[in-house]
Amino acid sequence: MAKEVSKSQFKPRALELFREVQQTGEELVITERGKPVLRLVPFVRDLDDLLRSLRGTVVKYDDPTEPVGLELWEGLR
Repeated sequence: MAKEVSKSQFKPRALELFREVQQTGEELVITERGKPVLRLVPFVRDLDDLLRSLRGTVVKYDDPTEPVGLELWEGLR
């Protein structure tokens, strides 16, 4: 879950929050009256670097049109 901060809290702490997002790599959601209006994310120039964390996580399906996990649905029992 992304950290949230209101616009009024963001304004005086903007530089501090910029540095935090840059160092942690975690996004920051800026809200107005409790509703999200902006998302601050770190800049990534290298697309390979961005996708590196996803490598090896894709599951191979031999038949992608077949239903998956039917045994988990309680309504089908």
